[in-house]
Amino acid sequence: MTRILVTGSAGFIGFHLCRLLLKEGHTVRGFDGMTDYYDVRLKERRHAHLHQMPGFSATEGMLEDQEAFDRTADDFEPEVIVHLAAQAGVRYSLENPKAYLSSNVMGTFSVMEAARRHKVQHLLMASTSSVYGANEEMPFAETDKADTQLTIYAATKKANESMGHAWAHIHRIPTTMFRFFTVYGPWGRPDLALYKFVDAILDGRPIDVYNHGEMYRDFTYIDDLVRGIRLLMDAIPGGEYSRVEGDTLSPAAPFRVVNIGNSDKVKLMDFIAGIEDSLGTQAEMNMMEMQTGDVPATWADATLLQNLTGYRPQTDFRDGIARFVEWYRDYSGK
Repeated sequence: MTRILVTGSAGFIGFHLCRLLLKEGHTVRGFDGMTDYYDVRLKERRHAHLHQMPGFSATEGMLEDQEAFDRTADDFEPEVIVHLAAQAGVRYSLENPKAYLSSNVMGTFSVMEAARRHKVQHLLMASTSSVYGANEEMPFAETDKADTQLTIYAATKKANESMGHAWAHIHRIPTTMFRFFTVYGPWGRPDLALYKFVDAILDGRPIDVYNHGEMYRDFTYIDDLVRGIRLLMDAIPGGEYSRVEGDTLSPAAPFRVVNIGNSDKVKLMDFIAGIEDSLGTQAEMNMMEMQTGDVPATWADATLLQNLTGYRPQTDFRDGIARFVEWYRDYSGK
């Protein structure tokens, strides 16, 4: 049994990871700012669910408040930290870029400092497929150059990767960064496409389809994603795991970057068709131009994840959509 501190525990991914860890019998301390970027009631429902499980406790606070996070870490004395909290949303970063610097850069520094002071066995931190930016060669591999970010959100996440490497080198903290690819599923965020589409279609409202539907995404089901995170917790850089084929293990630090994706490029229009089939309703669509900062396609090479853990996400998007719709109807009463 391990003491694991999870930031962003009331968030979409953090909630599912905490639930998995608690089911395994670990002791989990959550830390979440409960910000109003989207409906706080959904975050409260997630935390309430976790509080019903043995071994869970949580602190509400902002990561930028380093003293508050330090008090939580000092009280809990974590052996592992999984840092998922962030100001999310590619599109919101166009409206309020400063929020991303505060949360994603200064907030991440608070986490890294706590990891240093408590000499954790492993620090794991979330990055994003958005760091690949304007890269056109696919599937995206961790060894590809990633220097052309298109939003402040992506830029702050690339900064986190650089900060994590420096900290791992200076303080010898085993650190893994994971790049997520278009995560979806039950308890998802209201600002994500699947939630917005289902909500609008059930209400008889049109959905906004960017780039006239000529978009491709590597849709990764939430259970697959957190399973990947859980397995990577045991693949400690510089530990018993030696370098594997295609590894990103740094020659200068116990540090690596790993993609977590479904390795399947799905056209947006096919995804929408899957929603229509699951709902038994046709969508009315507003065809839109590409939005600033967006990319036409993402597609993960998840070979390194498989080489490190023996695991590769593989949930078919149609099955994942059906599970989301079942949850959404129950949650919303629609």
